[in-house]
Amino acid sequence: MAITLEQMRLNLRLLRRFWPYLWRRKRVLFIDLFCAALTTACEIVLPLIVRRITNAAVADVTALTGKMIFLTGGVYLLLRLMDAAASYFMASHGHYMGAQIETDMRNDMFAHLQGLSFSFYDNTKIGQLMSRLTNDLFDVTEFAHHFPEELCITTIKILACFVIFVRMNPLMALLVFAIVPLMFFVTQFSRKRMKRTFQDSRRQVGEINSLAEDSLSGIRVVKSFGNEEEENQKFRKSNARFFGFKRRGYTYMAQYQTITRLFDGLMYLTAVCFGAWLLRGKTITVGDFSLVLLMVSTLLGSVRRIIEFSEQFNRGITGIERFAEVMDELTETQHTEGNAELNTVRGEITFAGVSFVYPGTERYVLRDFNLTIRPGESVALVGPSGGGKTTLCNLIPRFYDVTEGAVRIDGNDIRELSLQSLRRCIGVVQQDVYLFAGTVRENIAYGTPGAGDAAIREAAELAGAAEFIEALPEGYDTYVGERGVKLSGGQKQRISIARVFLRNPPILLLDEATSALDNESERLVQASLERLAKGRTTLTIAHRLTTIRAAKQIVVLTEEGVAESGTHAELLASGGLYAQMWNM
Repeated sequence: MAITLEQMRLNLRLLRRFWPYLWRRKRVLFIDLFCAALTTACEIVLPLIVRRITNAAVADVTALTGKMIFLTGGVYLLLRLMDAAASYFMASHGHYMGAQIETDMRNDMFAHLQGLSFSFYDNTKIGQLMSRLTNDLFDVTEFAHHFPEELCITTIKILACFVIFVRMNPLMALLVFAIVPLMFFVTQFSRKRMKRTFQDSRRQVGEINSLAEDSLSGIRVVKSFGNEEEENQKFRKSNARFFGFKRRGYTYMAQYQTITRLFDGLMYLTAVCFGAWLLRGKTITVGDFSLVLLMVSTLLGSVRRIIEFSEQFNRGITGIERFAEVMDELTETQHTEGNAELNTVRGEITFAGVSFVYPGTERYVLRDFNLTIRPGESVALVGPSGGGKTTLCNLIPRFYDVTEGAVRIDGNDIRELSLQSLRRCIGVVQQDVYLFAGTVRENIAYGTPGAGDAAIREAAELAGAAEFIEALPEGYDTYVGERGVKLSGGQKQRISIARVFLRNPPILLLDEATSALDNESERLVQASLERLAKGRTTLTIAHRLTTIRAAKQIVVLTEEGVAESGTHAELLASGGLYAQMWNM
């Protein structure tokens, strides 16, 4: 019983979470509920009409005059026309309302995902998020439409049936309605197992999406190693697991429906036998007996609708639950209250006693790191992998927050700044360039919405990209493909540099921007980067030491911290770790 109460509390909490989306469409909702009430009233009127005609015929068949029949038929025809109009509104605008709510929730979830930190994405599969963003919200459409409707319809029907039975014979009402809670109690176990299975199948859909995305995104690697069959086996195994959940769910559904049918028969048996007994004792009339049978049919229809809708309810509430799990993740801005604006930027960067541990781990990547980069100065970070070079670059735009100490720009603790103003003054060029599926023009202008053609072309010229862009089939309007697959590594890198040129930030972070390029591409990209870095505060991570000889300061970073620092000539003369790396 405690588990049931806990589940009820969870469902109520999720419904409260869902309520604001429903309330935004309150006008359509109220009209929809009115239509639901109208269709229910039309359905309940028919048994009352049958009782009236039956009693009249049994008492005196001549009482069934043409006028009475015509009048009764006319009233019922009018009710059915009203019922048809109301049903049309429910089927059309009711579904529109559900689709609008689904759209609102998907927009909110996507916007929330945009605001989540790198730490969240480090531990979350994109396929799972895609499943929550699409499949889970499909069921919310039907839930949003049908839940208030079914609640309204079944409430009216059950109350109407109860009132009619009580007025006819209280004992009959007691016997018939005693079966309803018994039915729900017996089917509770199957319903709970069904809900758990739906949740498991939802999670497995996310796993399938994640696996497929991973395999198809890396299709070139798969084919180069001839691993198609291995990928097929992994997918078949995941898909078979999904089938297992579905099969188990259908088993529980079959049990559920079988129990329901047995209770249907029990309710009919009770109504027919007890009704016949009352009819024999002349406690009720023949018309009353026909009304009893018709109202039992209506009551059973209501109970069946509740039971059938419970599957949809479980899917809908599961979708809302998975939606709420994502929305409850704290965004970057919710981790801090910083709202100061960084307007005029000189570009001084200070690391003051910075220590950092990745969330979920215990090993310090950085410990008590101190460094000041003066405005317009070029500083390079070198050293073996794992020393924390990339981590330092990620701390400046607050992709991660420091564990201890502070990062300051122009003396301002970056945690006190708004993320928009902080990141507006920072340009990042990474080794792994990401181009969006669109045109060259759209990718260059990505960080500067509304940029004109002249500015885009100038940025491309400065990045050394204009020549190859103009040689493309459609120039700046050439489609680059998924992740820029139609371009070479050097071309993609120069477009990413043009993107930063267009934004014109005072601070520049270069994270191994040339390490994956061939010699010719590296020469072209390095020339672009030198133009880009001119007059900006620049922090460069490099494995190819030839690219950072001109840096004002070179910092050699290891797992133990800063091993040495100085200019290229000074470090070579000292004969330390940098000199060993250079000689290698």
